[in-house]
Amino acid sequence: MRSVALVFLVGAIAFIFAECNSEGDTLYAWKSYLIDPNNVLQTWDPTLLNPCTWFHVTCNGQNSVVRVDLGAANLSGTLVPQLGTLSNLQYLQVQNNSISGEIPSKLGNLTKLVSLGLENNQLNGPIPSSLGNLKSLRWMRLDGNKLSGTIPISVLKLVYWGNLQLLNVSDNQLAGTVHHANQTGFATTTIIQDLIA
Repeated sequence: MRSVALVFLVGAIAFIFAECNSEGDTLYAWKSYLIDPNNVLQTWDPTLLNPCTWFHVTCNGQNSVVRVDLGAANLSGTLVPQLGTLSNLQYLQVQNNSISGEIPSKLGNLTKLVSLGLENNQLNGPIPSSLGNLKSLRWMRLDGNKLSGTIPISVLKLVYWGNLQLLNVSDNQLAGTVHHANQTGFATTTIIQDLIA
């Protein structure tokens, strides 16, 4: 009986380490798409056991990544679809950088995300409709980019059925208008959008 428990414990530990290593692999892969003139990512070392010791990364008690805080880090480059595999991520903050390219639709897999801070970058293209999957999201800041198209209905539904408290899409190249009525039973959400696109 003791040997069965030991095998189970070893298996559980191996699973935790494998998850940590895969998250480290994901973040390190993203690092290869970023230009980092100030070396803020110098601790992102793939030879370490897990990414929980890296600067700008926070983990939970199970050594799984829950925060990535890279605001105002003078970074350029792109976001990568692999970020959508960080299944416990709650905060993705990369505001006030020079990140370009499109927002990967795979970010819609981050169902535990509470805050998405992509404001004041150089992101372009449409807002992915997959972001409407983020039912736990409370703050979505996409302002100050070069996003185009319209706000997807799936994202607007987060205002009515989700926990979204702030949706800022101002200072982009978006078209269309948003009509927001504060109805009894719904949480009050602040939607910030340019009046004329």
